[in-house]
This record gives sequence, structure tokens and C-alpha cells, in this order.
Amino acid sequence: MKLFGAVLEEVIQSNSQRKSLPAGTVMMQPNSYVRSIPIVLSGSMRVMREDEDGREVLLYYIKPGESCIMSFLAGIHEDTSKVKLMVEEDAQILLIPVTKASEWVKTYPEWADFIFKLYHKRFEELLDVINAVAFQKLDDRIVKLLKTKAGVYQSNEIQVTHQQLAEELGTTREVISRLLKQMERQKMITLSRNKITIHMPV
Repeated sequence: MKLFGAVLEEVIQSNSQRKSLPAGTVMMQPNSYVRSIPIVLSGSMRVMREDEDGREVLLYYIKPGESCIMSFLAGIHEDTSKVKLMVEEDAQILLIPVTKASEWVKTYPEWADFIFKLYHKRFEELLDVINAVAFQKLDDRIVKLLKTKAGVYQSNEIQVTHQQLAEELGTTREVISRLLKQMERQKMITLSRNKITIHMPV
């Protein structure tokens, strides 16, 4: 995947480490120091916020050609991570040292543009999360999450458990299972073992 001009691409390739990570790999835990930031080449990752009781809520997904702006911000300020970063689908990633990522903002305008656009996109996504938690009913949030996952997987068939949906929405598995059954009765989805098929427009 080519994201930048030839000069910057060469600089990135010579200063980064390529890794293959299976789904479920935790890349970063809350309160850990950030030494490198990932750029996703294939697959996807999800960014979660965790409270003191261990409950989590999904903040956003990182898709091919994107990075984790919160990792970048924590890294350049030598601060600890405030989020959990996990591989959603088997992923190929580039790991870029934070020192280089920070340095390139000053020396490569296209890298700075990439970071600022990413920051703007994530800020809007975080506002959406706040609005959803504050103003939307849980069943509407499930519909939105399923459609988002369909976009990430580029398929109407999503490999996901009720427990995972509950964790991403910050609620319990029992509540999610009840609402999913209701959606199935309304023919919005079909439930299978660890899989949901969406019949709604995405």
C-alpha cells in the first residue's frame, strides 16, 4: 500500500518494522508508554476506552492506510496510553518509532498533513461516540455498530460474539443478546454461532 510520495515512502520503510498480527492481539494497554505508532496496511484494529471496573467502550476502528492518533499524541508527549489497542482482523502493520513520527511532522509536509487529517477524523468519531452514549438508545447504537463493522469487514457477514459487542458498547452480554434476538425477529439480522448476517442497508 502506497500512502505517500516516493521520498517519504522510502524514509518510512527504512525506519519502520513490519509485523503480522492475528485477530485478538492486544497492541497496547492503558497506562503503558508508547514507543511506536502503527500504520495499518491490511486488516483492521479497534481502539477501546476502559474504566476502573474494566468495562470498555469502542472509540473507533483503524482501517488500512490509517494510524492511531491517540498513540501518536501520547508518544510525542512521553505520556502513557489512555486507550487499549486491539487487532480486529488479522493485520499487517508498520511500526514507526515515535521519535521519527514526531520529527517527520516538521520535515515532511505530507506526513504532517496525514497526521492532521487523521486527528480531524478521529475527533469527529469521538464526538459521535459521545453523542451516541449520551443521546441514543442502545438498540440504535447496536445497529450503528453492526453497520460500522460491516464497513470494516466489507461484508454483511460479521464474525463477532455477543460478548464482544457488549464490551464495545459498554454493557452486558445479556442485554445485547436480548436486543439482537429482537432484531432477528424483525428480520434485520440473522444470528449464527459467533456470526451475524446483516439484512439492513450499510
